[in-house]
Amino acid sequence: MNTRRQCLAALLGGALPGLGLPALAQTPPSSGPVLDETWTDAERQRDVPVRLRWPDAARFAGPWPVVIFSHGLGGTREGGSVWGEAWAAAGFVVVHLQHPGSDLAAVRSVTNTFTDQRTLRSLAGPQQLLARLRDVGFALDEIGRRHAAGQGQWGQVWPTQAGMAGHSFGAHTTMGMAGQRYPGFEGITEPRLAAFIAFSPTAPVMGDAHRAFERLDRPLLSITGTRDDDVVGVGATPERRMAVFAALPPGNKAHLVLQDADHMTFAGQTGRAAEIVPREAITRDLQAAHHGRVAAISADWWRATLQDDAAAWARLAQPAGLAKDDVWQRK
Repeated sequence: MNTRRQCLAALLGGALPGLGLPALAQTPPSSGPVLDETWTDAERQRDVPVRLRWPDAARFAGPWPVVIFSHGLGGTREGGSVWGEAWAAAGFVVVHLQHPGSDLAAVRSVTNTFTDQRTLRSLAGPQQLLARLRDVGFALDEIGRRHAAGQGQWGQVWPTQAGMAGHSFGAHTTMGMAGQRYPGFEGITEPRLAAFIAFSPTAPVMGDAHRAFERLDRPLLSITGTRDDDVVGVGATPERRMAVFAALPPGNKAHLVLQDADHMTFAGQTGRAAEIVPREAITRDLQAAHHGRVAAISADWWRATLQDDAAAWARLAQPAGLAKDDVWQRK
């Protein structure tokens, strides 16, 4: 059974509790079309590549909530494919953004290896973070424009009450769109976003984390692992990533820590794309199982927070299938 099939099978088991192990052998739910487009922000004269995943219209009549995904440093619109496929199979429109200036093309323009931490850090500064935040705002504008115009299937989406997720630098982008403060910058208030998932976030290096996060009053799920180490030399230890949850204000916050999951576990990719930095054998061995757990829990997070699905809220009280040393917390 391949990774994506495992994720979707786990998702099916989460959606239909009580089926037990036999459910894993059934055909997993499918998603609809996957389309690659380039959206142009005329104001900034900036092309933003996107990958669009649509739910299966035969299974989900709509209107469909939207989830935006932001890749990590050196990624592309292929980032988060495992998560996006699971979310589309659960009935969500998924928009994978690619951020010029901190994407794979930008990395390749300055270095030929992801172990060159000093050079990588030069692509992850405040200017690029601001560009990413503006990419998200532009994407929300474009979704709203297409919906208002009744353009194809966009007429069947919710243009507001959207979800936002991201990995690594994309987690910084997600936290920024949720309202995080920064030294010298009070952050962004984006009312069109209703809930968030931060994969491999980290507590701020400077200042008080509680103050930085105090405006994050909407539902937010932080996800990390016990081997989720630093990849660009900024001191982002597993402990600092876990500390994000403690610093968040209470109210619909959740925290998942997977034993022996590393940084690339949460990129939501498989094969060569997940091997750009050194990894331990145990993380590879557990990756398919970890992906299945995250796919099921994150899809339930969107069902609960974006659709107020009572069954999803009930499953999130204590998600099924966690390993003995995994951690699940809510506040």
